[in-house]
Amino acid sequence: MKPPSFVYHAPATVAEAVEALAAAGADGKVLAGGQSLIPLMNMRLAAPGHLVDINHVAGLAGITAEPGGVRVGALARHAEVEASETAHAAQPLVRRALRLVAHPAVRNRGTTVGSIVHADPAAEMPAVLALLDGSVRVRGAEGERDIPAAEFFTGPMESSLRTGELAVSVFFPSSEGGTAIVEMARRHGDYAMAGVAALVAPDHARVACLSVGAVPVVVDVTEAEGDWRRAARLVQEQIDPEADIHATADYRRHLTGVLTERALKAAADA
Repeated sequence: MKPPSFVYHAPATVAEAVEALAAAGADGKVLAGGQSLIPLMNMRLAAPGHLVDINHVAGLAGITAEPGGVRVGALARHAEVEASETAHAAQPLVRRALRLVAHPAVRNRGTTVGSIVHADPAAEMPAVLALLDGSVRVRGAEGERDIPAAEFFTGPMESSLRTGELAVSVFFPSSEGGTAIVEMARRHGDYAMAGVAALVAPDHARVACLSVGAVPVVVDVTEAEGDWRRAARLVQEQIDPEADIHATADYRRHLTGVLTERALKAAADA
C-alpha cells in the first residue's frame, strides 16, 4: 500500500522546521525515523497533508552527558543510543530497554525521541522516561520549553506537544539504586502484552507499566518495604488493562503482577 498524497518539506535548520510545522498546523507531521508514521500512512490510518522531514537538520543527533543525566537528540537512532557509553554511564536502564524495542532493522532507523513522541502506551521508551521523571524539550514559534514526562503523555498516542512544536530532545535523569525492565510478548520484537520497568533506591521504589493503560502507569511502591509480592498487588490495583485478541484484561493484570515482582527483584539485586 502507498500513503495518501502530501506536501514534502525538507528544512535545514530547527527554525525552518518549526516554521513549516506552524504553517501546516494540525495537518503537519514530523518525519524522523518513520518506523511508526510511515506504516500508519501506508495503511491509511494517518493522512497528514504536510510531512516535515527533519533528517537534514543539523544538531539534532547528539547524545550528551549533562548534570544529572543524559540528553538524547531527536535524530539519535535507537541503535546509536543503545551503543552509547555516554548514555549507559548516565542511565543503564536506557540500554536495557532499547534492547527490547522491536528488531535491529527498526532500531537502526527509528529514533528514541520519535518513539517517545509517538506516545504508544505499549512502547518501552515512554515507560522508561515516565519512571525516571524525565522530560521532553520542544521548540515552537514562541520559544523552547521542557515538558515533564508526568505531563507529556495524555492518552494513547497523544501528548501535550502543541501544534507547530518540534521535539528536539529528551532528558533521561540518572538515578540512585538499581533499575530493571521486563516484559512478555508473544514473539521477540512484538509489542509486549505487558511490561514493567522498576527503580529501587535506598529510600524509595517505583515501577512504570506498559500495555496496561492509556499512558505509562507509574506506581510508587515504597510502602511495600521490600515485599515485592505486596508491591505487585499495589500495582495490580492501579492499572486498567484492556482485552484484545492477544490477552484478556484479567490475564494482563495477572501478568503485570508477576512481572512487577521480577522487575523489582532484579532492580534490587542490581
